[in-house]
Amino acid sequence: MSDSRENQVLQALATVQDPDLHRDIVALGFVKNLAIDGDDVSFEIELTTPACPVKDLMKSQAEEALRALGWPKKVSISMTASVRATSDPAAALTIKNIVSVASGKGGVGKSTVALNLAFALAKTGTSVGILDADLYGPSIPHMLGIQDKKPETTTIDGRQRIIPVECRGVKVMSMGFLVEVDRPLIWRGPMLHGALQQFFSEVEWGDLDYLIIDLPPGTGDVQLTLAQKIKGSSAVLVSTPQDVAMIDARKALNMFRQVNVPVLGVVENMSGFICPHCGEETAIFGSDGAKKWAEREGLRFLGAIPIDLSVRVHGDDGIPAVLAEDTNPQVQRAFQSTAEQTAAELSRLHLTQPAPGALELHND
Repeated sequence: MSDSRENQVLQALATVQDPDLHRDIVALGFVKNLAIDGDDVSFEIELTTPACPVKDLMKSQAEEALRALGWPKKVSISMTASVRATSDPAAALTIKNIVSVASGKGGVGKSTVALNLAFALAKTGTSVGILDADLYGPSIPHMLGIQDKKPETTTIDGRQRIIPVECRGVKVMSMGFLVEVDRPLIWRGPMLHGALQQFFSEVEWGDLDYLIIDLPPGTGDVQLTLAQKIKGSSAVLVSTPQDVAMIDARKALNMFRQVNVPVLGVVENMSGFICPHCGEETAIFGSDGAKKWAEREGLRFLGAIPIDLSVRVHGDDGIPAVLAEDTNPQVQRAFQSTAEQTAAELSRLHLTQPAPGALELHND
């Protein structure tokens, strides 16, 4: 392979930009294993997540850029992904990214968003876990139909470890597995702190690309404990469109800012009601309230999730709406797009070094 032709290829590929990261794919270190055999060119574009919302666009732009050179007769591009770590390895063990899903108040569908975000990410081929940190009202086991499951324990290197319950390929841990359904949890701050420490230090999460944490509503002990103990974590805020929900969401945002936890963006849940008969959408709680608020705060708007009967039905039946075949396609697309935007924002915020094996463009 001549250095001249390799540099031509890299110069052409340097015109292809990742629209989320605002840098070209060569500078980002996405171009790997470039091979030139006569007039045939092959290489990989290794993204930071398989949930990248613009991977097809980047592939087509790369093909067009090389065709414009004139001489390549065959262009073969493999789209791959390697999720990069943004969390503190010492605190998070082998978990690459920790994302807390939060709201300033209850009743906005935070747990539904967290659950479907986790399974939407898993659908892209990543390894995902979900931690139900809403210790006073753990709902994730019920929403997955696994409330009767009990985590197993094992001994690893002389230490007892808790094995998360696995559901449809996602690892799940919740206080709901450990206490009776009707038993109230009457704990003060130090006991909450100890339980959360166990969820990280004693649970054998294994290798995870993403751990989604369903936080309790508000800005109390659980949120502060996680922020202080898990360096490198980030947050997603969930709100409904009306103004009263924005007031509480703003409190959650200010809390995360005070403890230096980056907020990836805002999800507007219950953005409109989809009539199951005619398909018409009605803005029961108003429209675009969370979107406009995100813009004012300089946050990314990650997606709008409409109200649909299938979400409630599948939640009661123990099936994430994003996985159910009969879920309204508009709702499925909304959850999947929200997951993609969340993954893209993680990459945008934390991508600092090119991946090993990246190719560099030389200016002759």
